[in-house]
Amino acid sequence: MPSEHDGHRKRLKERFIKTGLDDFEPHNVLELVLFYCIPRKDTNPLAHRLINHFGSLSAVFDAKPDELMKVDGVSESTAVFLSMIPQVARRYLEDKVDASRSVGGFTDIGVYLMPKFVGRTVETIMLAALDNKNRIISCSIVAEGENTRVSISKRKVMEEAMRVGAAKVVLAHNHPRGFAVPSPEDIYLTEEIYSLLASVGIELVDHMIFAEDDFVSMAASGIEFRKKK
Repeated sequence: MPSEHDGHRKRLKERFIKTGLDDFEPHNVLELVLFYCIPRKDTNPLAHRLINHFGSLSAVFDAKPDELMKVDGVSESTAVFLSMIPQVARRYLEDKVDASRSVGGFTDIGVYLMPKFVGRTVETIMLAALDNKNRIISCSIVAEGENTRVSISKRKVMEEAMRVGAAKVVLAHNHPRGFAVPSPEDIYLTEEIYSLLASVGIELVDHMIFAEDDFVSMAASGIEFRKKK
């Protein structure tokens, strides 16, 4: 038998097909998403509970599955589905960036790297390796930490750069709960890694800080990587 909620679901889907999500309220977006993991049930109350519990639509998607399952009505399948959203978005954005082209400056490398931090709620350090023609040959995570701090093995950075045959590299990391501003610790770390890479003939050309939809290039900001004697 048709459910009393089928008509509402149909109307919400038709609204999305016609206008997209631009005029949807946050709970409507979440309600629509929940249709696909909770069949034949009114998902509106759960959408409101989730947003009230976590504070925003993005916070719901950023929550870990075990945190989501603490909310009444959220099964393991639903929790996994919701927590996939930012990571699917990241893969989508990464796939749209042409990594084979040469990068001409910090804006190009920033555009390439920014999607890689979408949905990351812990501080993550990445290493983008370039060849002599400034083409990106690889990008890998070299360290992950907690919300506001991460420890990194400088030797691991050097070994990864050597492993992929990099002529140059760009370091990048995010400030998940902060601003795209390098800290004194960031600058000191950059100096240490610059010296280590220089000892094996690899140039560290930049260290970029990402926060939400903003990024800052240390090189473009005039920060010197080479240690002062």
